[in-house]
Amino acid sequence: MTDIVLIVDDDPIQRRLLDAHVARMGLRPLHCDGGRAALDALGGRQGGQIAAVVLDLMMPDKSGMEVMAEMRRSRYDVPIVVQTAKGSIDTVVEAMRAGAFDFVVKPVAPERLRDTLANAVRMHAAARPKRGNSRISVEGASPVMRPVLQIAAKAALSNIPILVEGETGAGKEWLARAIRSAGERASKPFVAVNCGALPADLVESILFGHAKGAFTDASTEHRGKFVEADGGTLFLDEIGELAPPAQVKLLRVLQEGEIDPVGAKAPLRVDVRIISATNRSLAEAVAAGRFREDLYYRLNAVEICMPALRERRAEIRGLAAQILARLRDVETRSPVSGIDDEALALLEAYDWPGNIRQLENTLHRAVVLSENETLGLGDFAHVEALMAVGALHSEPSDRASERALVRTLAPAPNGHMMSASGPVAARHDERMVGLRPGQAGEQNGDPVGEPEFPLRDSEGEVRRMVDVEADLIRLAVLQYDGRMSEIARRLGIGRSTLYRKMREYKIEDRS
Repeated sequence: MTDIVLIVDDDPIQRRLLDAHVARMGLRPLHCDGGRAALDALGGRQGGQIAAVVLDLMMPDKSGMEVMAEMRRSRYDVPIVVQTAKGSIDTVVEAMRAGAFDFVVKPVAPERLRDTLANAVRMHAAARPKRGNSRISVEGASPVMRPVLQIAAKAALSNIPILVEGETGAGKEWLARAIRSAGERASKPFVAVNCGALPADLVESILFGHAKGAFTDASTEHRGKFVEADGGTLFLDEIGELAPPAQVKLLRVLQEGEIDPVGAKAPLRVDVRIISATNRSLAEAVAAGRFREDLYYRLNAVEICMPALRERRAEIRGLAAQILARLRDVETRSPVSGIDDEALALLEAYDWPGNIRQLENTLHRAVVLSENETLGLGDFAHVEALMAVGALHSEPSDRASERALVRTLAPAPNGHMMSASGPVAARHDERMVGLRPGQAGEQNGDPVGEPEFPLRDSEGEVRRMVDVEADLIRLAVLQYDGRMSEIARRLGIGRSTLYRKMREYKIEDRS
């Protein structure tokens, strides 16, 4: 995209002269006849492409000094070359103090204007982030995330529409911002819109804008999100919630590169890269008739599925470190500077239905409430409580698994161990749960491992489930030397469930 030089002068002859000089430099001139029009242009849909401003200081509606003051307040970071017929030193000093990049005196020599503008455009370009300053790396990513990041890195190098699917809080907007930062639109606007939060009667106005007088309350013109994102990236979150009339207009943008503001006499051309996201299956919405099929195929030219945090547990430690580092800058009164291994193990064991957003909120809560330098298990009691509730809901399936384990280990009358698929020879190594390491007996000429605890009672009947379970936990506590995270992992239960069962069976915590 060609950079624009904004020419602000109330003299039409001077504007035409400057217009010709700028065009010969290979830049695109955009001229305004006063200060108010210049400010409108800087805030308009082409504002992001303006690389320099040539500003006359003496104008009837708004002086050049006033324009510069307003640009500072609005944070328009564009180099300003002031021009004036008054060549006094006082005028120049005042303009430079007000923030001007350089100055020229009318009538300006073409060579002087060319050199000054070239320097201004070069400085503006150097201040903008370029593609390549940021890249999407798979370093440190879990195996399930590597293909996601590899696809995102390739897609970032083009302007192809991208659809990101994933659970709420899984990091869909983060991925969209990473794609934008690694692409050629890194220095251009990134505008995020939650389609699910848009009022039904204002969707089209918010997205595509409206003309003055388009409806009862339209007392002024509204640009709309597409115009705000012109030249950059528009992130449409919860795209599946978009109303059918807005879906039609969005399809037109993708096909024609034009939007139809409400009440406008003519369409507007926009240059926007679309990244959309959803926490539901758009394919199912299409099948149910809630979403246009042609729009669906336009949006998912590249489809990326963002895995949930529970599928990327290996990343939790790194995420926690990054979040805590950011929170230390925000919560400056908190003494917290780190987190211990037991607390991290608890965070890794939890399923995080709210994903990264829930993890961030949990850590923020702990940082605010903790009085210690290092976060420990006590700072995440609510997480343990949530895990205990989850364990209670899943108890029937856990019991079924435990019953299957006992069936597997129960000895048959012929001296072999029974499995779910039939008898198997009992040549078990020392890793078999329930066997004493290094011990074996002889039966039918084969070494048979002796159970650490009996599976049948003194009368030959199978022991009660709770008794076997208690012995199994005692064995694990001894074998893994009271390391609760390891014990819970080996037994296939959560830490909170393990603690609860140990209390029920009065098993001592050796940790």
